Amino acid sequence: MKTNFFYALQIISGIFSVILVLLHSPKGDGMASIGAASQLFSSQKSTEKGLNKVTYFFVAIFVISSFMLGFILK
Repeated sequence: MKTNFFYALQIISGIFSVILVLLHSPKGDGMASIGAASQLFSSQKSTEKGLNKVTYFFVAIFVISSFMLGFILK
């Protein structure tokens, strides 16, 4: 019964993690990394910071549930 909870938690957190990562804005510098132009546009909005926190939360839940399923519950 405990394993079903952690399986569901892992699946849900994995799906949300993928969705949240895809919502992030691209951070690649591309050709701007050659000059100093990459620092001009590196400001991070508060919505992006909030999205980072939520993404870290779901990734942490995914890692913890994976650890629980792999080592403790088996």
